[in-house]
Amino acid sequence: MELLKSPLAPANFPNMPAIDGVQLSTRACGIKYQGRKDVLLMAFDEGSTIGGVLTKSLTCSAPVECCQEHLKFGQARAIVVNSGNANAFTGKLGNASVSRTVAATAAELGCAKESIFVASTGVIGEPLPDERITSALGQLKSDLSSDHWQAAAEAIMTTDTFAKGASVKTQVGGKTVTINGIAKGSGMIAPDMATMLSFIATDAALSSAVVQSLISRGADLSFNAITVDSDTSTSDTVLLCATGKAGNAIYQDINAPELADFVSALNGLLRDLAHQVVRDGEGASKFVSIFVSGAESDTAAKKIGLAIANSPLVKTAIAGEDANWGRVVMAVGKSGERADRDKLSIAMGGVIIAKDGQRVEGFDEGPVAQHMKGQDIEVAVDVGICTGSATVWTCDLTHGYIEINADYRS
Repeated sequence: MELLKSPLAPANFPNMPAIDGVQLSTRACGIKYQGRKDVLLMAFDEGSTIGGVLTKSLTCSAPVECCQEHLKFGQARAIVVNSGNANAFTGKLGNASVSRTVAATAAELGCAKESIFVASTGVIGEPLPDERITSALGQLKSDLSSDHWQAAAEAIMTTDTFAKGASVKTQVGGKTVTINGIAKGSGMIAPDMATMLSFIATDAALSSAVVQSLISRGADLSFNAITVDSDTSTSDTVLLCATGKAGNAIYQDINAPELADFVSALNGLLRDLAHQVVRDGEGASKFVSIFVSGAESDTAAKKIGLAIANSPLVKTAIAGEDANWGRVVMAVGKSGERADRDKLSIAMGGVIIAKDGQRVEGFDEGPVAQHMKGQDIEVAVDVGICTGSATVWTCDLTHGYIEINADYRS
């Protein structure tokens, strides 16, 4: 089925400047889709470092297992990505296809196999025709360019309705550095990584240990704080590469004052990409921010927030523009985290609906009903226990989600 562009999509793909030490190319290899580019090659100059966060699914894909192993070495020369086929639940065939792709790419670029990373997204359970990728590597290498960021974002899409990208410039120790990132994701989105891929690159000089710490922390505040449908994919992969071409001094502690601006910029970029994934949630018509405070800890607050965000009853109420705060109460109660019923307060669109465990006297639903008609919905909950807080993001649940996923393999 042809998918209409999400009503929550950004107006345009952002301007993404070249990053010294990074080149990209794409090609139509007919993995599943005909007439569209479905393979991406990202190449990095020698000396580039890498860190990553991967799905915790116990049925993870062969590409995820490959990335897990290669991340131990901390060096990157290339990432090869295909869309249309997840190469998951493919047994020995999947492992063999990854091995062939890695070996062929390493031979093409003249580098160690351990510096090659692969990622796949699409249908689960179908053998990957990897020969269509390896036979195209020569042309992909010839087509490498520093300005193919939008094409790269488009090549990794599956049920996405728009390409997702973000870019920011910042400072490290007095040196100007650039960070670019692309992502894909639309459904099967839940924390523990989501059903998504994201690839971020910077010209900053960073040790592999620092890169790993940065992406681990950043993912917890962004990709691991979003949900579309509570389902965790077999294929989630987020990789951050640093080429070192900016020439800044290398700091071994991510809490170093010289890295403060970079950490803030990176986390902002990751959050931007994560929000774009939610804004492209399958069938989504509303972007929902849920802020939880007063919890026993930040972790508890996040769990309560996700219980609200993953509730089909909450999500369908929002789709129907119904300020049904009783469903929020229900979701808080089922989270398993401590909440004081008689201190609970709930607000929507900044309007307090319930306080001290009951609806506020004289509550006027008019302003809240008007807020629910918008595209950006805000829900705030205080559970009255302690000072823990967290923000999570989700979208509403509409008939469109059913239609997209009922027809996904056809």
